[in-house]
Amino acid sequence: MPKNQTISGEWISGKNKIECILPLIIFEDDNNIIAFCPALDISGYGSTEAAADESFKETLSEYFRYTVNKKTLAEDLRKLGWTIRKNLKKEPIPPTMENLLQNNEDFNRIFNTYDFQKRNTTIKIPALA
Repeated sequence: MPKNQTISGEWISGKNKIECILPLIIFEDDNNIIAFCPALDISGYGSTEAAADESFKETLSEYFRYTVNKKTLAEDLRKLGWTIRKNLKKEPIPPTMENLLQNNEDFNRIFNTYDFQKRNTTIKIPALA
């Protein structure tokens, strides 16, 4: 993957959300299917891919509920390697795959150890403003 390629897709700004496309890494570990989003460092799991997807959606929802309620979403995204502009109404920029592989031990281990499938998923990030 080129050094400057980001993992984001199209952004659609709405009144209360920013919609983006991020990769979801699907792999098996200890007889469980794991759905992992390295850009948000969030995962879900289950005995089937559908169960893992449902678990991931629940975890993602809880993550956004918590960070929005605590007003820490922008700070948390920065810690995950996202670029958050001073004007919070502009779309945040997710970290590159290279950055994620260098700075996220779990993702680096998954990437280098497991057979996995990558698929893009649409994620609705609450507006930062």
